[in-house]
Amino acid sequence: MSQMEQVVEKTSEEKLTPELLAYIAEWRDVPGSLIMVLHRVQGHFGYVPRPVAFEVAAALKLPPAQVFGVLTFYHFFKMQKPGRYQIAVCMGTACYLKGAADLLQELENILGVGQNTVTPDGLFSVESARCLGCCGLAPVLAVNGNIHGNLKREDVAGILAQYRAEAASGVAK
Repeated sequence: MSQMEQVVEKTSEEKLTPELLAYIAEWRDVPGSLIMVLHRVQGHFGYVPRPVAFEVAAALKLPPAQVFGVLTFYHFFKMQKPGRYQIAVCMGTACYLKGAADLLQELENILGVGQNTVTPDGLFSVESARCLGCCGLAPVLAVNGNIHGNLKREDVAGILAQYRAEAASGVAK
């Protein structure tokens, strides 16, 4: 694919679909609907691309600053495309006390990226979570929602290797 085709493809991927525009139109006049609309948009894209955020603002007749204020205030919203494998390390009390910070540090050491970033190959993104609700398995991390529990720092490399092998095989589990 030529560079121009990639630009055109990326641009078309970062536009509101007719379905999303219809959804926004349905809720446009309902006070407080911005968060709900942004949830729907993120559900579609996996994140909220910057150009789409401007489209949402225009469609809801809101200032872009208001939309970006919500996007940047709430931890749930992502403005950067996440990795194929989204890793969340639980930092709740039980996990934290049992070494979750060590797991996060090991992820950063192995992947070469910090929290709230994506590896250059787009395979992994890393973030911390307030609580994953698996206190009995502490410390835990989740990869695309799959819980890995009772972990030690040395378990992290094997977990990453498992997902790298899955990506290389082209088979998602």
